[in-house]
Amino acid sequence: MDPTKAVLPPPGSTFAQTVDPLFNFLIIVAGIFLLVVTTGVIVFSLRYRRRHGVAQPGEATTHNTALEITWILIPFVLVMIVFFWGFKGYLVMSVVPKDAMEVKVTAQKWFWSFDYPNGVTSVNELVVPVGVPVKLLMSSKDVIHSFFVPSFRLKRDVLPNRYTIAWFKSTQSGEYDLFCAEYCGTKHSEMTGKVRVVAEREYDDWLVSTATAGEGVAPADYGAKLFVSKACYTCHSVDGTPGNGPSLFNLFGNEVRLTDGSSVLADENYLRESMLNPRSKVVVGYQPIMPTYQGLLKDKDIDALIAYLKTRSDTEK
Repeated sequence: MDPTKAVLPPPGSTFAQTVDPLFNFLIIVAGIFLLVVTTGVIVFSLRYRRRHGVAQPGEATTHNTALEITWILIPFVLVMIVFFWGFKGYLVMSVVPKDAMEVKVTAQKWFWSFDYPNGVTSVNELVVPVGVPVKLLMSSKDVIHSFFVPSFRLKRDVLPNRYTIAWFKSTQSGEYDLFCAEYCGTKHSEMTGKVRVVAEREYDDWLVSTATAGEGVAPADYGAKLFVSKACYTCHSVDGTPGNGPSLFNLFGNEVRLTDGSSVLADENYLRESMLNPRSKVVVGYQPIMPTYQGLLKDKDIDALIAYLKTRSDTEK
């Protein structure tokens, strides 16, 4: 039985060819040592247990050179095998192919954004062509996050104020889970996404369709899609339910109380500023934790979101 089939998800990248055999080796060696040690403890406990009326042994042997050399050499050899095997895999994961396609990855509370070579941006969904090496140039806008795709056997910390680099080459089309593996705040467990691996032609079509998204669609309908695709829903509801951020239900056209004691009318300008500079006017009762969407939203995206929020309000001015 292959231990990885019971523990690891199905492989989706070339890294599995290195990681999975090493994982198997570690599981098998650990199982053998567990069996040997446990059996020894049970046998010796029964055989040499204290018995009433039986004389206790005299002075015990305190030194056995052959035994000591054996229990030093065996672990040393095993550790060296694991070290060089793991180091070989580390080099493979660290050296990015020259022909790799570069995608800029930005982590922030609590979502992932991806910038592609042609200027297209996606949120919480990384779309890549199958069989093509992909270089990830990653950074964080706030705290430490960790980019983790179990099926790719890929995990790399994403840090503020510096870049970290990872790469992968997918082996088959499909959708793969993406997680943040570093605790980053109250919504850490919801900082999830997908890596969608598609055929190269489908990838090219996706780039074109994403670049022209919103054309021929009513602004409010397009805004409703953006509200989900840009992960606004992770903090804001549109039905009055409180969250990490204030609910946006019945917001437009009404007064909003701020933490500095003042009030502001929730008009188009306020909504736009809240998206691009969210910490300038913080709603009373909430912390200034919303990240900026500067660079993630185009003007037409902002207009569409505002149009959508107007439909969630009883008052339109």
